[in-house]
Amino acid sequence: MDKLIIEGGVKLKGEVTVSGAKNAVLPILAATLLTDEPCLIKGVPNLRDTNSMLKILRSLGKFAEFDKGKVSIAAGKTSSYIAEYKLVSTMRASFCVLGPLLGKLKKAKVSLPGGCIIGVRPVDLHLKGMRALGAQISIDSGYVLAQATKLRGAYIYLGGVYGSSVLATDNVMMAAVLARGKTVIESAACEPEVVDLAEFLIKMGAKIKGHGTPVIEIEGVKYLQGAEHLIIPDRIEAGTLVLASLITGGDVLIKNVRYQHLGALIDKLQEAGANLERSDTALRVKGGRKLRSVNITTLPYPGFPTDMQAQMMSLMSVTPGISVITEKIYPDRFMHVAELNRMGAQIQREGPHAIVEGIKSLSGAPVMASDLRASAGLVLAGLAARGKTSVSRIYHLERGYEFIEKKLINLGAKVWREKE
Repeated sequence: MDKLIIEGGVKLKGEVTVSGAKNAVLPILAATLLTDEPCLIKGVPNLRDTNSMLKILRSLGKFAEFDKGKVSIAAGKTSSYIAEYKLVSTMRASFCVLGPLLGKLKKAKVSLPGGCIIGVRPVDLHLKGMRALGAQISIDSGYVLAQATKLRGAYIYLGGVYGSSVLATDNVMMAAVLARGKTVIESAACEPEVVDLAEFLIKMGAKIKGHGTPVIEIEGVKYLQGAEHLIIPDRIEAGTLVLASLITGGDVLIKNVRYQHLGALIDKLQEAGANLERSDTALRVKGGRKLRSVNITTLPYPGFPTDMQAQMMSLMSVTPGISVITEKIYPDRFMHVAELNRMGAQIQREGPHAIVEGIKSLSGAPVMASDLRASAGLVLAGLAARGKTSVSRIYHLERGYEFIEKKLINLGAKVWREKE
């Protein structure tokens, strides 16, 4: 197992290109289970999670080849309806094979998911949606068992305690495209990754309207064809690189960016006084300005993303003033607070709130990543800190950031790996 060593205090400079979106590619790969025809997915990031999903597809009978950012799915039927624990337990997003398996084969046996430890994330909305479409659902020995003679369109309200669910919206949408009749998903997630999945399904022949809004309408079809698709840029990686430039006072041109996907983050950074220059598909971030503290509340899209909360906390920890960060998606997603405090940060947690008092600088220290985005926040803190920081358990980082170590090095960062 490796750890990442960071020698802080270097201003990042240069150009970097954002990879394809992890949270878009995983359900899109799962959607290939809905057709027996070949599919070609381009712009696929080389991540632990991507390779885990490909292993699941292969275990279900698909022939999937991954080479130079392209995944080729050969023609052939899905031959198994069982997604095993040893595969699904490695990441939560793998649970999205439930919808396409149920839609295509009318039965599915999928292990309850694993993934990052960021608080309780039940699958009740997924199961609610499947039941509404006519599936019989039971849970036995850690597996969800779903079956139906036929699926029928239905009105489905998918609002949860903390708002809409991206993965539940994906799952229900994939099950509904082959159901008989019309399905309406109300309180659907509006994230760009949901839109990207819908666009891929439409290329396959699905009839979907309203994606990107809280109400999605689906008219079921008899079969889906193969399709070719280019994955959207990863807005969370883009946002992380923006903050990496700001926290080091650097000057970085970030390419392959969809500015409109970063609205809430950019709004907060502009409120903080950041110097951002926008072009059609790129964003230049120029550090050096003295930033102001800002308050953050995470919300479903288009609100401030929970997946940027840890990284923003790192920036606020070295920004003068007091900021309050409120987590409304996963109220327990604060395991990085203790690690940032080990580096000298002044952060106090009060329930779903973190009160951050900005200090002049952090100091390098050994820290441990608890989840994917927390690991990114700790790397950012290490880039800004005095001295050396060692980040353990960086396999979390590899789940969601393609070649992040190489990208940071190309921007001038002093980063390297060592064995634990």
